[in-house]
Amino acid sequence: MSYTVDVVNVAIELLMVVAENPGLGVTELSKRSGITKARTFRLLNTLEETGLIRRQDPAATYSLGYRALLVGAAAREQVQLSKVADALLPAVGAACGESVLVRIREATETVCIAWWDAPNTVRVESQLGRYRPLHAGASGKLLLAYAPEEIQEQVLGAERERFTSNTITGANQLKQSIQKVREQGYSISYAEKAIDTVSVATPIFDASGAVIASLATTAPSSRVPDEKLQVLITALQQGARQFSQELGYTGG
Repeated sequence: MSYTVDVVNVAIELLMVVAENPGLGVTELSKRSGITKARTFRLLNTLEETGLIRRQDPAATYSLGYRALLVGAAAREQVQLSKVADALLPAVGAACGESVLVRIREATETVCIAWWDAPNTVRVESQLGRYRPLHAGASGKLLLAYAPEEIQEQVLGAERERFTSNTITGANQLKQSIQKVREQGYSISYAEKAIDTVSVATPIFDASGAVIASLATTAPSSRVPDEKLQVLITALQQGARQFSQELGYTGG
């Protein structure tokens, strides 16, 4: 069974033709994409409405629009972050003695884009590609704490799912929690997303000084006494500093 949507595939292929051949009109784009002229015209109108392409009059030619620029910038940033993660995560994981990961924010969720698995017998399952809400867990709270005000308001004003008895669902408690994250510069979660786990997250900054990701670890509670917790915090802070420097951040 195929779950692909044909019209989406066709639209993306047409978008790529525009990207590679800016300044062409409907007739030429139809020839190069292999799509009928009528369908090409309809797809171009739709893509124009989304902001991914723009029509230039009076010649009625097409090129990429402002939203394509946003997608491209985000892609460059995330690809660069993944490359840095491949280089740095093993050393950070070795310093922690635990599996480590990088998560980014997408709207009101986080997604894991890089993961290094520690060779422990008992370990937390890989989370690569998995989405989680911002209100639960160390990475979520950290990325929420540094998110734009409108994102914070959206999360605080919505109903929040409870995953364990420790999940923070109250708006006031969550607001206090993210304020604490900003004050101390890192985030800790005690079994907020999964029972019997402890997670720690630290911020990764880009060249502009914005927090674009979290560097985090999650381990079984039995393996994180107080002295080990401080080891994790220090190792992640040092690792996040390296990540940030590699991305062009020059702040303290």
